[in-house]
Amino acid sequence: MQLYYDILPSPVGDLLIITQESTLIKIVFQTKKQTHTIKSEWIQGSEFLKQIKDELNSYFAGDLKQFSIQVNPHGTPFQKQIWKEVMAIPHGQVCSYQDVANNINKASACRAVGRANSQNPIPIIIPCHRVIGKNGKLTGYAGGLNRKQTLLELEGINTEHYPNQYKLF
Repeated sequence: MQLYYDILPSPVGDLLIITQESTLIKIVFQTKKQTHTIKSEWIQGSEFLKQIKDELNSYFAGDLKQFSIQVNPHGTPFQKQIWKEVMAIPHGQVCSYQDVANNINKASACRAVGRANSQNPIPIIIPCHRVIGKNGKLTGYAGGLNRKQTLLELEGINTEHYPNQYKLF
C-alpha cells in the first residue's frame, strides 16, 4: 500500500496530509517544535492530494462549506460512529459533546465522545472543532484551543460567546 503526502500552509499552521492511493487517511497539525516524520518510502504529491489541498484552500478562503473528499479514518467502531456523527454537524454550527452522545443514543458517553474526538485522524474535514462543552465553552482540541477558535471563526462563529476555554484531557 503506497502512501502519499504533501504539506499545506494554512491559517492554522502547516498541515501534513497523508493519503493511501485515493483515500485520505490523516491530517496532522505541524508545530514549529515538532514535525511529523515523513518516511522515505512515501511519495510527495498526487492528483488526489491536489484535490484535497484545493478543497482545504477553498474552505480556508470561506468559499467551501462542505467537503466532497471521501474519508476512511482508522479507528474503533465506536470512534467511527462518533466521527460520522460529527461530520453531520453543519458548517458554521456547533453542538456539545452531550448532543453527540444523545444523537447516538448513549447519553452517558459524553466523555467517550470527547476521547474519540481527541483521536480524530482527519481534523477539519471531520470537523471535531465544532463540538463544544454542554455549558457553551470551548473545550479541549487535539490541535490546540487556538486552532479550534480559529477554525470556528473561519466558519463565522463568534467565539466571544465562548470566553472561557477549558481542557477536557
